[in-house]
Amino acid sequence: MNDRATAPRPTKVTPLSGFPEYLPEQRVVEQHFIDVIRSTFELHGFPSIETRAVEPVERLLGKGGDADKEIYGIHRLADDEGGSAPGREGQLGLHFDLTVPFARYVVENAGRLNFPFRRHQIQKVWRGERPQEGRYREFTQCDIDVVDSGELAPHFEAEMPLVMAEIFAKLPIPRMVIQVNNRKIPEGFYRGLGIDDVAGTLRIVDKLDKVGPDKVVELLVEAGRTPEQAQACLDLAAIRTEDTSFVERVRALGVEHEVLDEGLAALAAVIETGAAAAPGAMVADLRIARGLDYYTGTVYETQLVGYESWGSFCSGGRYDELASDGRTTYPGVGISIGLSRLLGLLLGKGLVGASRKSPSAVLVAVTDEETRARSVAVATALRARGIPCEVAPAAAKFGKQIRFAERRGIPYVWFPGAAEGDGDQVKDIRSGEQSDADAASWECPAQDLRPQVVALEG
Repeated sequence: MNDRATAPRPTKVTPLSGFPEYLPEQRVVEQHFIDVIRSTFELHGFPSIETRAVEPVERLLGKGGDADKEIYGIHRLADDEGGSAPGREGQLGLHFDLTVPFARYVVENAGRLNFPFRRHQIQKVWRGERPQEGRYREFTQCDIDVVDSGELAPHFEAEMPLVMAEIFAKLPIPRMVIQVNNRKIPEGFYRGLGIDDVAGTLRIVDKLDKVGPDKVVELLVEAGRTPEQAQACLDLAAIRTEDTSFVERVRALGVEHEVLDEGLAALAAVIETGAAAAPGAMVADLRIARGLDYYTGTVYETQLVGYESWGSFCSGGRYDELASDGRTTYPGVGISIGLSRLLGLLLGKGLVGASRKSPSAVLVAVTDEETRARSVAVATALRARGIPCEVAPAAAKFGKQIRFAERRGIPYVWFPGAAEGDGDQVKDIRSGEQSDADAASWECPAQDLRPQVVALEG
């Protein structure tokens, strides 16, 4: 019998776009970012939760924006027998953000939560996007939210961007600027102009960065606004200040409405708090609208200085009606870092990197296979003292074992004594310095214990 005829044919591996997978040194960067983000969230009193990956499709579809285009529906292949795909009724979909499942979580667990309830969540989300630079089908988001029962104090709207400003200051990245607006400002302004379709107007103005002002005017006029109304919408969107002077600039446009007054006061309070707590981290930018319909108050977007064309890496806002059980409404405010999107730029442009591929600080050399147990004992003693290490995979010449460590960025190679009772030595392969050492007392420099993540020239 010919074994070749029955052997399985090799399967060609084809990359699947939109699902980022990292090399070990890139994963080091991602984990460092997650550690900084998580620890800062916890410093501000945000405990962690995790929600399920799926929600009923009808709930996901009911949350505005382009959600219909983004949702990945899921079903068992066995359910598709007979060629008929399942309908939307009762179908499940992968969540496209963490806010919608969080709102459902709050309603389901309201009787067991203490309000105001704050949480952080670091999870994968899925969107049916066309994969491109900085846009993925599967990616990680890092969210914080605060919700309350009935009413939510406005000071939480200033807290959100301040937490993010603290995170950005800790990460090895270029300067981030958090752009803040309040949805009541454009809503009141548009109503003062006589425009009733506020949501439709917001969605068009939200395209400014993508299509430019001339196209936005054209789209507004096509949607039924007058040329004068369209120009006034652009005049409002052009206002950007680092202080509260935006209030006078909006007033100078001559439009009046009580909702506009509320929005201006709320945004001024956020900007004043930001200027006092984190100078330069926040700006009032009245072009920021956010495309999702559930935002009702303050909204945020964030840009990396020098890379504005990449758009926002951190966004969110206030929502007053997203979570409700029919009797009680749970208003909230939240902000989210698009971690995969941010790393896509930083890693792709060579702006950040890790000092080594391996978590090991020490490679314990093996003199010969007969003495491997001695090398394992050294490694065990080092690990007991919190020093990450690994044992060489083969008893090759020491020069080859050193090159093994170099390729992985492992800074130290440990040489056990040639015979029982002989002293050990450790070599810093970066400097070439070699010295006597004892696994029970040798101190690994703190900066070498873990891979370091640093900003690069790019």
